Amino acid sequence: MAEPMQSNGIFPADESPTVDHRVYGPSSTPTHPLALAPVATPPHTVDGFVKEFLHELNTTQGVTLEASSINDQYMALALTVRNYLMARWLETTKANRRDGGKAVGYLSAEYLLGRQLGNALLATDLSEIAEEGLKQCGIELWKLRAQEVEPGLGNGGLGRLAACFIDSLATMNVPSIGYGIRYEYGIFRQTFVDGRQVEQPDTWLALGSPWEFPHPEAAVKINFGGHTERYTDAQGRERSRWIPAWDVQAVPYNYMVPGFKNGCVNTLRLWSAEATKAFDLQIFNAGDYAQAVRAQTFAENISKVLYPEDSTPQGKELRLQQQYFFVAASIRDFINHHLEEDFDLHNLSDRIIFQLNDTHPVIGVPELMRILLDEEGFDWDEAWEVTSKCFAYTCHTLLPEALEVWPTELLGRLLPRHLEIIYRINDEFLAEVRAKFPDDEVRVGRMSIIAEYPERSVRMAHLAAVAGVKINGVAELHSQLLRDKVLVDFNDLWPEKFTNVTNGITPRRFIRMANYKLSDLISDTIGKGWVNDLERLRELEPYAEDPEFRQRFREAKAFNKTRLTNLLRQRDGIELPDGHLLDVMVKRLHEYKRQSLKVLHIVSLYEQVLSGKIAAADLTPRTVVFGAKAAPGYRLAKETIHLINKVAQVVNADERLEGRLKVAFPANYNVTLAEKLIPAADLSEQISLAGMEASGTGNMKFALNGALTIGTNDGANVEIRELVGDEHFFLFGMEEPEVAALGAKGYQPGEYYASNPQLKAAVDLIQSGTFSGGDRSTFESLTSSWLYHDRFMAFADFDSYIATQKKVEEKYADQEAWTRSAILNVARCGYFTSDRSMRDYMQRIWDITPRF
Repeated sequence: MAEPMQSNGIFPADESPTVDHRVYGPSSTPTHPLALAPVATPPHTVDGFVKEFLHELNTTQGVTLEASSINDQYMALALTVRNYLMARWLETTKANRRDGGKAVGYLSAEYLLGRQLGNALLATDLSEIAEEGLKQCGIELWKLRAQEVEPGLGNGGLGRLAACFIDSLATMNVPSIGYGIRYEYGIFRQTFVDGRQVEQPDTWLALGSPWEFPHPEAAVKINFGGHTERYTDAQGRERSRWIPAWDVQAVPYNYMVPGFKNGCVNTLRLWSAEATKAFDLQIFNAGDYAQAVRAQTFAENISKVLYPEDSTPQGKELRLQQQYFFVAASIRDFINHHLEEDFDLHNLSDRIIFQLNDTHPVIGVPELMRILLDEEGFDWDEAWEVTSKCFAYTCHTLLPEALEVWPTELLGRLLPRHLEIIYRINDEFLAEVRAKFPDDEVRVGRMSIIAEYPERSVRMAHLAAVAGVKINGVAELHSQLLRDKVLVDFNDLWPEKFTNVTNGITPRRFIRMANYKLSDLISDTIGKGWVNDLERLRELEPYAEDPEFRQRFREAKAFNKTRLTNLLRQRDGIELPDGHLLDVMVKRLHEYKRQSLKVLHIVSLYEQVLSGKIAAADLTPRTVVFGAKAAPGYRLAKETIHLINKVAQVVNADERLEGRLKVAFPANYNVTLAEKLIPAADLSEQISLAGMEASGTGNMKFALNGALTIGTNDGANVEIRELVGDEHFFLFGMEEPEVAALGAKGYQPGEYYASNPQLKAAVDLIQSGTFSGGDRSTFESLTSSWLYHDRFMAFADFDSYIATQKKVEEKYADQEAWTRSAILNVARCGYFTSDRSMRDYMQRIWDITPRF
């Protein structure tokens, strides 16, 4: 194995602190007998808790109870709860190292964790003790929970899925470590100015984070740029080595990932970028203060923001820097700090499987090859034999533009050695393709890792498919389309590589924590074990026929609606009316998710009242709630947000609707808001064009919290509908083969506009300036995109969607029938736990057995 660095770049070599091998490396003899003693867990009593809390308040925050601020109290509470997890965390780390079994290294560019305090209280079973202990101190627990700012480490479904998976791995006692980036400012904090999205920095770290453990002494040096050179090694072999031009330090910050009441606490390790030489004193003393800290500013840009806007060359380069930065640090961390010093890296796949969460971490493949070739002296075949067993690839998309490609010019300039390795991987791979499919150079071109047009570039999904031991989609339909369309040539070559693992969500956060009224009802009815065995929800099915249970179910939903109303009033100044169908569409703003179809439905209802086609009194009372962020450079998505907000402004103020149609769009949708909104929802909008959504996990959360779904046969909607039954799911729209046929025929959205009076009236109302103060040009580019392109065929599905919404209204009018369907959605969706997803990964991909 490679020699450890003599200096970590922060301290001179002779002053570098010694790494604590109890946390970071192989076991060694402690310097003091007490180091062998386990860390004591504080007593599980109210008095013991109060003592710990006051101790943290006094000694860590440096204040008395009387003089403490609410942030002091929150920090002291978080540190107190953290202490209850500490012994379990250290013991888990020790046991994993002692047992030496295979672990999962989950590589993800984002983790949408949500607030940590509630989850830690749940995992430690401290909620009641903490509430009573704080009450004795004159403090209300809910106020301190509200003080926490959730980590800005994710954006949408990809990050939330990663957070659910690491929760399940800990709950199932599977040795694992999550790796990612500690973004200083997250993606952005969304605000609205005159209805338009305005991005603000997400300063989630402004008041400190009590849940992280920084370890600057374990920083990893990450190289960039420079060139490669050929040389002959001591055995006479011709080799290549990388001469980098610059470097940064990757500083690890550890987060605890507790399992649910099982004593297991795994680790999430996030990397923060710092300059190797952060401050030049000579330049500073010469008076050039900006230049003196230039290296620090340049380095820290790498971990400033999640998904920097990449429409510029600088943005593209920063994204690639981010991806290599965290993957290189993570692989080095595992090799140096989680293996014995004499471990034979030929057997690396016996100890780790790196799961690539989409294409962002795929640069890890040539990085591991580089380590084995250039630092460990492996021959090419030896290195590839190891590398090709250490990675598995999850594809999360069906959109070609979402499969990352990197120009070879950029990759070669930033990571020259890696591009060399990729070229050779590709050469050997294409030789295999030619052997299997002789005289088929068209296929060879399609499959090549290197694309030649429109510019020479590296197809990262192809690299992952070549190197991965397995390739999985995230829902049955998605996995089939992955085989049949997206990676069809690879399926022809290696059908055994492809499998499916349908996504899931953690019931600890999204039912037990988020919907405690429903959770208590379930536990009162079938017992408590369902939280870790979600298929037990099937036991609720008979109670769908019980009028008393249905009433209690409706009471839980009503409580959740009141809770949401209070939150939105305080958070956003939004008033939700009582007695309305709560119709919710929350997801990343993208054309394929078709928020446009939802807003056209709202405008159509409004237009019909204005034109006298229907009376306001005949409207089903409905409040539509949106939650979505648009990527800063995604113009059409941002225009859609503007339209939704302007429609809301007009509709909510129009007395002709008699208060029976309302629209709400709270800004900055996040996990914290989701935990209140999802349990309150009646109707879940899952309306992407069939064949476009990989899976979705919001659809699962809504169904498990008692909302009915209106959706297309897309993603995991297919499996939800199959499980709950057609009569408990509102299906509309084209099937995927019909979508493909219409696209092949030549889709003309203008024809649907001209032939459908209801659709035409809605579009015309938008174009008339009704929602833009009479200015017809405000939404001209958006409506023109619909009329002349409508890439995701909202117009084609409009008629079916409107007809199905009428079925929704008919069913909602019969509250007993609606409640029965809602209960059966909960009872029949236990399959969608992330615990089941992890079991599938372990059996189908990782070859790991949980340590129960």
